[in-house]
Amino acid sequence: MPELPEVETTRRGIEPHLTGHRFEHILVRERRLRWPIPAGLEQQLLGQTVQGVRRRAKYLLIDFPHGTLIAHLGMSGSLRLVEPGTALQKHDHVEFRLDSGLALRLHDPRRFGALLWTEAPAEHHPLLAHLGPEPLAEAFNGSYLYQSIHHRKQAIKSAIMDHHVVVGVGNIYANEALFLAGIDPRRACQRIARERIENLAGTIRHVLAAAVEQGGTTLRDFVNPEGRPGYFQQTLNVYGRGGAPCRACGTPIAHTVIGQRASFYCPVCQR
Repeated sequence: MPELPEVETTRRGIEPHLTGHRFEHILVRERRLRWPIPAGLEQQLLGQTVQGVRRRAKYLLIDFPHGTLIAHLGMSGSLRLVEPGTALQKHDHVEFRLDSGLALRLHDPRRFGALLWTEAPAEHHPLLAHLGPEPLAEAFNGSYLYQSIHHRKQAIKSAIMDHHVVVGVGNIYANEALFLAGIDPRRACQRIARERIENLAGTIRHVLAAAVEQGGTTLRDFVNPEGRPGYFQQTLNVYGRGGAPCRACGTPIAHTVIGQRASFYCPVCQR
C-alpha cells in the first residue's frame, strides 16, 4: 500500500497545482469507499479555493477556508493530475476539475481509500487525534523513542509500526530501518540497549527521508501524481529479498512473519 514516502510524494506533486485554485466541477462516480463519501461533498467544495495541502501520517489534508478534505489512499489508491479531456479510467471514482483546466482524480481499484470532510481543525478528527509524532519532525528523536518503547515486551518491529508511537513507519521501511540499525526485528524492545534504540530513531529518519527524495517505493500499484513510479525499491537491502545474499555480508536474507506482516532480516548483521 502507499506508505508515508508515497503519500508525501503525492502531496509535493499536487500541492503547487491545487493551492490558490478553485474546484470548478466535481464528479463523484462511486461513493462506496472505505467510508462512504459524504453526501453533499460536492456542494461543500464547488467554487471553493484551496488554501494548501498538508500531510499527517498517511492522510492528505486539503485545506479550504471553511474546512478540510481528508484523503487516504488506502491499499491501492492514487491521486493523479490529468490534462483536460483525459479519458476516465474504470477505477477513477472522483474527479475534481480545477479552474486551471487540470483535473485531480482519485483512482482506487480496491476502494479502501477515503475522502472525508471536517469543518473542525483536522487534527481533532478521530482518525488523527491520537497519532504519534511525525518521523521526520523534531519531536521524534532517540530519547523519545526509547522512553516510548523500552519497557515493552513486544517485537521491536511491531513497536515502531505502532502509529501511536510514531506515524508512517510502514512494513517496508521498518524492515529497512532495522537492517541499518543492526537490530533483529524479532527482538523484544525491553532486551535492546538504550543506545541501539536511540540509533534506530536516526535510521528510521534516514530511510524515510531517502525514500521521499526518490519518490517512494513502487512494489505494485503506486505511481506519483504524474503517473511515474518511485524508485526507492532499487535500493532495498532486505525487504522482499528473502534468500538473496545480504548486501553487507553475503548471508542469505531470512524471511519470517511478525505481527502478521512479512519480515526480512540478515541473521548475521542483525542481532
